[in-house]
Amino acid sequence: MTINTSTHTARPCLMSAWSEHAQALGHWLKAKAKDEPLAEDLLQEVFIRAMIKDHAFCYIENPRAWLYRVANNLLIDHSRKRHPVQLEQDIEQENDSEAVIDTLTQCLTRVLSELPEQDSHVLRACDIQKMPQQEYANQNGLTLPAVKSRLLRARGKLRQQLVSSCKVMLDADQHVCCFTPREGS
Repeated sequence: MTINTSTHTARPCLMSAWSEHAQALGHWLKAKAKDEPLAEDLLQEVFIRAMIKDHAFCYIENPRAWLYRVANNLLIDHSRKRHPVQLEQDIEQENDSEAVIDTLTQCLTRVLSELPEQDSHVLRACDIQKMPQQEYANQNGLTLPAVKSRLLRARGKLRQQLVSSCKVMLDADQHVCCFTPREGS
């Protein structure tokens, strides 16, 4: 790919790096892609990405490495688009996982409603809705240590309720590994 530097407004540092490395980069892309038109398209995309960096390109310590990294990433992206990796078995496992998550979500919703209001309220606000604990404290006239304490107790009660109601089991690292939903759940 040749760029007419006399009519181009790119930074001189970019044009210098490009004239120094473009030919070798083009050969490398052709060898990797095994498709000359694709290699030329990718080379042009590398140049465009370098131009987008504008003035910041001048501060790249190793422009050659940057150009090759961008080219390699573009080649990988193109390869992934042409050859999706997900297998039929992966899709089935993903669908099974979604069904398990839906059932566990239903169980969690039910168990939250079985907890005392004070416990379910702090859990819904801080853990599920991601409200900062300080904000919860301010809204409910509590101190931050009081909220932390309530949250800790509520999490313990939730855990016990999940184990007893949904038969949730934890692995050695205390992560949920499996559960048995109630009939009709």
